[in-house]
Amino acid sequence: MCTGCVQKEYPDRGNTCLENGSYLMNYVGCANCHQRDFVMISNKTTVDEDGEEIVTYLHMCKNCDHIIARHEYTFSVVDDYQEYTMLCMLCGKAEDSISVLPDDPRQTAPLF
Repeated sequence: MCTGCVQKEYPDRGNTCLENGSYLMNYVGCANCHQRDFVMISNKTTVDEDGEEIVTYLHMCKNCDHIIARHEYTFSVVDDYQEYTMLCMLCGKAEDSISVLPDDPRQTAPLF
């Protein structure tokens, strides 16, 4: 992927996991054609492997089809939690975990 197109490689995005779209704040412009235009999404695939959904696609320059970055997003249910991850040179890296229960056991205060 292209380090010349991004401001920072794999920025830490905390728990913000994008299933689609682009993090344009990190896009400085195409290193190939030197234009800063829209970022296109291409070759999007969704695969379901053993209960884990994996979405991958390419970020490409609208003007010259230069590949900026490869985006990978995963979703799975582990025990009582929905697990999300994202890894992309443009959009960053992130992880999130959300309880499927009405009250998240990790968020409750101990009684004693």
